[in-house]
Amino acid sequence: MGRMTVLALRGVLVMLLTGSAFVQAVLIRLLAAGTGDPDADLAAVRTPVFLIIVLVAAAAQVVLVCVWRLGTMARRGTVFSLGAFRYVHVVIGAFVAAALLVFALGVVLAPGEAVAPGIVLVLGGVVVAILGVALVVLVLRMLLAQAVARDIEAARMRAELSEVI
Repeated sequence: MGRMTVLALRGVLVMLLTGSAFVQAVLIRLLAAGTGDPDADLAAVRTPVFLIIVLVAAAAQVVLVCVWRLGTMARRGTVFSLGAFRYVHVVIGAFVAAALLVFALGVVLAPGEAVAPGIVLVLGGVVVAILGVALVVLVLRMLLAQAVARDIEAARMRAELSEVI
């Protein structure tokens, strides 16, 4: 990866991290202050909804930090190593955790009249989309595994060739 590409990636990652931290701070402040909802259905689910959203933002932040590290590894030319798997595994885990949290949000919002049933259905679609992204990352992990295996095999063959010469 070129220097400008890594700088652009880092700029986007910094903006996303800053935005997610801002959302978390605002939601935590709102949760602590209380909103005084007159609607009993909304008041009953306010705390779990805020906490779930904060945790989903934390999962997104974990993904962003891992992408930062993988971008750094790509810039240095070390992304095709066994060390990259650690970050890829964390990314997959964070996506699965986010999907479970969004599913939990749907479960929290489903009973009662707090939100329309369509919102819960949309959350179900979001869960499927997040799991789809996790599967895409899993496929990319398999490609990384093949590339690392070929790189290791090429290094072994170069070593054997240098012994012969």
